[in-house]
Amino acid sequence: MSMDYAAKSTVDEIRARFDNDVERFSNLETGQVAAKASLEHMTLVAEAAVATTPRLLEQGPAICDIGCGAGNYTLRLLRQIAAAGGPASSAGITLIDLSRPMLDRAVERITAEGVAASQLETIQADIRDVPLGVDRFDTVIAAQCLHHLRGDAEWRAVYASIGRALRPGGSCWVSDTIDHQNAGVRGLVRQRWADYLESIDGPDYRDHVMGYVDREDTPRPIVDQLTMMRSAGIDRLDVLSVDTRFAVFGGVKSGDSA
Repeated sequence: MSMDYAAKSTVDEIRARFDNDVERFSNLETGQVAAKASLEHMTLVAEAAVATTPRLLEQGPAICDIGCGAGNYTLRLLRQIAAAGGPASSAGITLIDLSRPMLDRAVERITAEGVAASQLETIQADIRDVPLGVDRFDTVIAAQCLHHLRGDAEWRAVYASIGRALRPGGSCWVSDTIDHQNAGVRGLVRQRWADYLESIDGPDYRDHVMGYVDREDTPRPIVDQLTMMRSAGIDRLDVLSVDTRFAVFGGVKSGDSA
């Protein structure tokens, strides 16, 4: 798909918006309201990670949260681990986000959950610039952030990095905005989302959200992303939910005995 990326927001512009929007991303009861089915998708990521990744229920699992925001998805995952009988407070957690205020809030909330600050690594950076390492994590989660990637090379590179960073048997779960391959479907989905936003808080809210999304986002269809995951070695793939322009999907890296 041809696109003028020069017309899109810069990383610094995106960072500035998030720096000033911490409170909106700090509520486990509402999730990210502008994203349809936000609470359901947060729950699905946590449940899928625990259901597919036995290592999360053992001592000291390693978790990476890309685009962690104020920590909602990590908090929900930790609670799911605890509910399944795992030692959630023993987790080692790497938090990656553009925004320092978001990272600070995430640390505050996660340590309040019983995880020691010494078990948290915070990285303020663009995921395109972060070396994730090799065979390092039991699960990688990415929520509402990969849609800021631009061209094919960036998308492939990030998924390849995630694949390398996962241990054999580790899982990757994504909750994100998606694009659609047919222009007619894309228009239909956009209108349904516009109607949803207007139902929340009127036309001004609709125009505000759609305005910054149009400036910032360059999502990809699920089919494209699953193909990139498979190429990265994440090959037991599943789509858990699609609600118009929002989806949850992921898979498990081969190499375990499951």
